[in-house]
Amino acid sequence: MMHMASAIRRDGGPPPRRGGRQRRAVVAVGGNALTREDQLGTHGQIADNAAGMARSLSALLDSGWRVAVVHGNGPQVGNLAIQQDAAGATVPAQPMHQLTAMTQGQLGGTLAREIDRLRGPGSAVAVVTHVFVDPDDPAFGHPTKPIGPFLDAAQAAGLAGRRGWQVVEDSGRGHRRVVPSPHPLEIVEITAIRALLAAGTVVLAAGGGGVPVTRGTDGALTGADAVIDKDHAAAVLGTSIGAEELYLLTGVDAVQLDFGTPRQRPVHALAPDEAATHLAAGQFPAGSMGPKVAAALRFVQDGGRRAIITSADRLPAAVAGEPGAGTRIEAVRAEMGVS
Repeated sequence: MMHMASAIRRDGGPPPRRGGRQRRAVVAVGGNALTREDQLGTHGQIADNAAGMARSLSALLDSGWRVAVVHGNGPQVGNLAIQQDAAGATVPAQPMHQLTAMTQGQLGGTLAREIDRLRGPGSAVAVVTHVFVDPDDPAFGHPTKPIGPFLDAAQAAGLAGRRGWQVVEDSGRGHRRVVPSPHPLEIVEITAIRALLAAGTVVLAAGGGGVPVTRGTDGALTGADAVIDKDHAAAVLGTSIGAEELYLLTGVDAVQLDFGTPRQRPVHALAPDEAATHLAAGQFPAGSMGPKVAAALRFVQDGGRRAIITSADRLPAAVAGEPGAGTRIEAVRAEMGVS
């Protein structure tokens, strides 16, 4: 059956098992990988980028892994917010949590179609996913998540003044709007996601970090105006499905120490305590590599075997275990040879 293509290796053999069950992995794809920094974010550009991502994901699928994919939405949700505001006099603008749901459908659907193009119709499915956050999370009072396009200083000041946005300078590349980014706690649709993975489907889940929700006094879910970091959402998803590996894709092939200095150098393996020490020392800034390293640590500390930070182009090499492919952060028990 074509919809089971993702569960079967192309040589016809069964997917490898560990501990009597299918091996599971989560891949986190940045929104910047789907709308690159030098692109406007047209449908054609996003589709072309998604096609390249689908080809990279095939390395995992061909090795027999059950795969869940979490995509970011920073550029896209920010662009959509600008469109909403610009047309506000004609149609009502929607809140940020609804824009995340919209971009889940937009980007998840595009990625699913490109995976299906390679592996057969129905091989992938996008799930509109809600994620619990704490309504008292301090992040709501301290927005840090950049979204939307890069703006020059005059544009940023104008938008901030007219629309009440908070805008910050982003890594010397321009100014961007920032919104709250609370910590993800629990994935609402996890039972359905597990069932789809068990059926051999590639699952696009927690897109844009998931639609942030809290539980009201009546038990009903209420949307929260924020954008959850997709790397942290991927770590929570990985733990929830019992994934062994977490792949965090970014714009560089490996994590760099002393980035931007004459001593800059890649590091290809980090023990959890080493990674935590470097993170605490400020080696990995909050606006770039910090969330990825923190999410990798969370994943291995919560039961995952290995997290790998690398680029989409190097994903096949990282899956194959090639030396120097990405940066590995492994659980202590894996380093000691205990499975």
